[in-house]
Amino acid sequence: MAQQSFLSEILARVAGAGRSRSEAPADVPARLISLCHSLIHDRSEAAGLMISRQILDIYAAAKSDTQATFFSALSQEFGPDDDALSAIIRSWKPGNIEVARALHFAAEPQTQELIRTINRVPGATAELVAMRADLLTHAKRNPKLGGLDADFQHLFASWFNRGFLEMRQIDWSTPAQILEKIITYEAVHEIADWDDLRQRVGDPDRMLFAFFHPAMPDDPLIFVEVALLSEVPKAIGPILASEHEQTDPETATVATFYSISNCHVGLRGVSFGNFLIKQVVAELQKLRPNLKTFVTLSPVPGLRRWVVQSLESGDPLLSATEKAALQALGEDERPHDDIAAKLAAKFLTRAKRASGTAADPVAHFHLGNGATLLGVHPSADLSLRGLGNSWGVMVNYLYDGNAIEQNHEAYASNYDISVSPSVIAMNKG
Repeated sequence: MAQQSFLSEILARVAGAGRSRSEAPADVPARLISLCHSLIHDRSEAAGLMISRQILDIYAAAKSDTQATFFSALSQEFGPDDDALSAIIRSWKPGNIEVARALHFAAEPQTQELIRTINRVPGATAELVAMRADLLTHAKRNPKLGGLDADFQHLFASWFNRGFLEMRQIDWSTPAQILEKIITYEAVHEIADWDDLRQRVGDPDRMLFAFFHPAMPDDPLIFVEVALLSEVPKAIGPILASEHEQTDPETATVATFYSISNCHVGLRGVSFGNFLIKQVVAELQKLRPNLKTFVTLSPVPGLRRWVVQSLESGDPLLSATEKAALQALGEDERPHDDIAAKLAAKFLTRAKRASGTAADPVAHFHLGNGATLLGVHPSADLSLRGLGNSWGVMVNYLYDGNAIEQNHEAYASNYDISVSPSVIAMNKG
């Protein structure tokens, strides 16, 4: 206990020194890189904690251009140990498992060990997630930072493994600091105020579930909002309305996932949503055995962008009738509901990325999790965002426990999409 207090005092002193240090901006990247080299080569635990804390504090105060210079130097100077790697390569022979294992570890970039070491500092995990969010911004302008980002993502995929995550139901008794973050992180349907939030987490026919990590216990990683209903919804307005007609949760038969929000840019590429949905379904089945149908009411964020690109390229997926109708639209006009629905059906089932996956990211997520594209609904989201993304079109994805694994395998293996008969009929022409 005395040792812990001593280390805490030392860390506090170093943190204060890091924050108060006055350096010319040009000196900061070099200072950070110097500290990183010291951290890699210093085997003292106490010194490592102090240096790590100093790195985090100096970085937190750095400006964007300083961050970019630091990341560039980090990616160049902290690769594998060339001498050790060369020596193991020379000794490797086919079938030698132990040497192959040693080769694997020798080939690991030193950036991974650096990140792991920094993470030993209390509270560092959240700071490293924020650091990666900065890195992603800079990597857009500097593709050479892709390797460094891969190191972060590799480690985060391990640290944020499903086995470490805790699912919690968020309700009106949840601590205020977490509720405030729910308001901030909502990425699909903005939470207007505390009354709006109270409705989403406090009404008897509304529920919210989130994943948390032990290293970030008061900061959700991802959350899903659920509406308990008597039928599959065709529009978001009635769900979000402040005066919505409540459904008795004891008689509700449909659970609708109407908003899924990833909370941290720095965890992009680390999958949580598929686990969360499956666990929420299992929890709801236990809490409310009367629930029989599990669906989403999902946006189609890429629809309008795809239509514009298809018109410009003369994409044969668009019929002559659709092209004529689209070209006749005024700047603030939207296509007739029938045309908008058909366009969405084509986009979701026939527009593919080069890899063969669905072009729409939301579709790719749900289809990859084994869902079925159940229904397409025009004029379902008339908010500015909904109109801007998809002329207001929303869709239902059905999670049918009897078909999820089969659907997942078909999509993962051949990119085959499970589609309801109604959507198939809509998709003709």
